[in-house]
Amino acid sequence: MHISLEEDEIAYLCGLSGTLAFAKTLGKFFYLETEADEVVLFTEPDDLIAASSFGTGRAIRRGLKCTIFQLRELGAPLIVLPKGHPASPRLKIVVSIGSCTRLSCKIQPGTHPEQDVLCAGEEFHGLEVQGVSGGAAVEGFRGSITIEKL
Repeated sequence: MHISLEEDEIAYLCGLSGTLAFAKTLGKFFYLETEADEVVLFTEPDDLIAASSFGTGRAIRRGLKCTIFQLRELGAPLIVLPKGHPASPRLKIVVSIGSCTRLSCKIQPGTHPEQDVLCAGEEFHGLEVQGVSGGAAVEGFRGSITIEKL
């Protein structure tokens, strides 16, 4: 399915127990911080910031919007936790940046520096979101979609 997405918009895929939001990167660069390294992620204008949350509702959508805004507009870094970190289960939102993101319920939240995989609830497992000209291509989603201004 193709979702039209302007530069100033954010799309929400709303499930029963989780929400996925995404917006264009606008070709900006981002800092990814791991325990050992700082990596600069260079992006193309059609690449996406994808943010996953394990909740639903207005407060979750606002949190996702704030997270995307902090990364894209304020230059906040992406923080990758080491595997087994005690904060991992408490994360409310996790993020991936790139041209294509695969969602998985079989990984630990916040511990994957690879930017092509993102932790999500079971209802999003196997979903793939790809940045394309004028929007995003989404494979495997059957729930509701909301788009609003960023």
